[in-house]
Amino acid sequence: MPFGAGGTSNRACGFGGTLMNVENGMDRAQKSAAVAELNSTFSEVGVVVVTRNLGMTVAQSTDLRNRMRDAGAVYKVSKNKLARIALDGTDYGSIGDMLTGPVGLATSVDPVAAAKVAVDFAKTTDKFEIVGGAMGATALDLAGVQALATLPSLDELRAKIIGLVVAPATKLATIAQAPAAQIARVLSAYAEKEAA
Repeated sequence: MPFGAGGTSNRACGFGGTLMNVENGMDRAQKSAAVAELNSTFSEVGVVVVTRNLGMTVAQSTDLRNRMRDAGAVYKVSKNKLARIALDGTDYGSIGDMLTGPVGLATSVDPVAAAKVAVDFAKTTDKFEIVGGAMGATALDLAGVQALATLPSLDELRAKIIGLVVAPATKLATIAQAPAAQIARVLSAYAEKEAA
């Protein structure tokens, strides 16, 4: 096949005197790096949400990535074959069958963040579809991802716990100060009585 004729087959391209195996614009080293990066991501995250891009605009994709970043999540589009290879040795092997067509992967360490952003974003456009996902070894269908999105995030839970811990301390300080305030009022009343 002549150079530039298209197709997805491997072809050897002479570049700078060396031969490079190229398929879809990535050489073997780039593919290995992409697989290693994805494998590392799958090993570190708390949730993976598999989504399907049904023709989103660049502006919509940018908006989605910004929302993900603000929530502490990441949205990436990856080659399905490379993502399947990267799943080996991780808890997320169950999503391998979901990797068909134009998919994107939303990931986050917080098990709720990526799901929450993906579900909220899917409500704004019909060009973005949630396929499913996984939380560790637990596979999630669309309903599972939607249920996960309704839970409070780790930050929200931490704030509630801190509020619960701080509330008794505040009450204790108020109770400890109350007798001193009462004594001060009694002494003040005696002082006013004697002054009169």
